[in-house]
Amino acid sequence: MSHTLSRRGFLAATAAVVGTGAAAQTAGTTEIEGDITQAVQRNISSFRSLDWQPYFSNLKNGAILVDIQSRALHYWSEDEAIYKLFPTSVPLTEDLTRKGRTEVIRKVEGPSWAPTPAMKIRNPEWPDFIGPGPENPLGTHALYLSWQYYRIHGTHDTRKIGRRSSNGCVGLYNEQIAELFGYATVGTQVLLI
Repeated sequence: MSHTLSRRGFLAATAAVVGTGAAAQTAGTTEIEGDITQAVQRNISSFRSLDWQPYFSNLKNGAILVDIQSRALHYWSEDEAIYKLFPTSVPLTEDLTRKGRTEVIRKVEGPSWAPTPAMKIRNPEWPDFIGPGPENPLGTHALYLSWQYYRIHGTHDTRKIGRRSSNGCVGLYNEQIAELFGYATVGTQVLLI
């Protein structure tokens, strides 16, 4: 027998599941009202502090670790006086994801944006260029990486943070990219895992 769940019933059941904590953490599906199984989607962001030593041999020029799985960016200053942890947006798919070591090669406040050739093929309706401002997908600040077309940047669309939503870049809230922009230098080490 098939049952449908009303919006009110779904919200009540979700509140009950979230309230129990353990049930919400253990499985990808949660049983609600007997034989009705409702898939529960969760943001998998994991905000836990990390040590830099497993990822970098030193902190010369500071270091940025982007954990694609947990959707978190970690920053350590060269003198270890500053450690920051920020939620991020990450690439939509594995084929858009690049992992490995790179570094910050340029910092731009009020960046302009142009789609990559691959983006234009996938989305021919996109504009060829967007200058600084609220329509710019790079937000208010951008850290350009040594990999062509890859950036750590802000976003005006705050719904993207904590999700797989980018075309390859790592996005932060505008306030947080402005903070990271102030810490990072040309030469800051970057590792995406």
